[in-house]
Amino acid sequence: MPNTTQAQGTATPRIGVLAIQGDYDAHAQALREAGAEPVLVRKPEELAGVDGLIIPGGESTTFLKFLERDGFLGSLQEFVRSKPTFGTCAGCILLATEVRHPAQASLGVLDATVERNAYGRQIDSTIQTGETRLPGGPLEMVYIRAPRVARIGDGVRVLAERDGFPVLVEQGHIMAATFHPELSEDRRVHRRFVELVRDWMARASESNRQSDSKTS
Repeated sequence: MPNTTQAQGTATPRIGVLAIQGDYDAHAQALREAGAEPVLVRKPEELAGVDGLIIPGGESTTFLKFLERDGFLGSLQEFVRSKPTFGTCAGCILLATEVRHPAQASLGVLDATVERNAYGRQIDSTIQTGETRLPGGPLEMVYIRAPRVARIGDGVRVLAERDGFPVLVEQGHIMAATFHPELSEDRRVHRRFVELVRDWMARASESNRQSDSKTS
């Protein structure tokens, strides 16, 4: 359901950043610059107050261990099934339907197979520039122990690639990147997610309006 801010007609979405691991403060700053109101989310009940969510980088198995406490994982699974969610690096791993090297549990909402640490160790981290379907020319992409998207389903749209593998994808209300857009000064990736959240808010508002008109 859209929040009070949306119901009043404001186009500024409240987007949560899962503040457990990773550079969530950098994501929050990127969201501000992209036109959203960031909210750091540390408790499952805080998910109810946001229109979308970013799951940042970190260590995916550590994420899972933390989320399994206090019912957080169940709340997060419910959220990602219905509301816009953007996973970067470890967040991308958590969203995938299949995880390899090694296999692990996931939220299973992005029709993709993701291989952990496919591009090597920390010392193999790199900054690359590549073509993207986002307007504005080549995109800077910061990779830190990056996973690789080995397979995608038919409903997944590729927005950028590296060596023939997808690195930025969308599927409905889900978005994922194997790199760290928060570590770049280029805000196009975050602006795209904010746009996705606004689209969801508009559809939810219209659905509520139609529902109210039927019951009045």
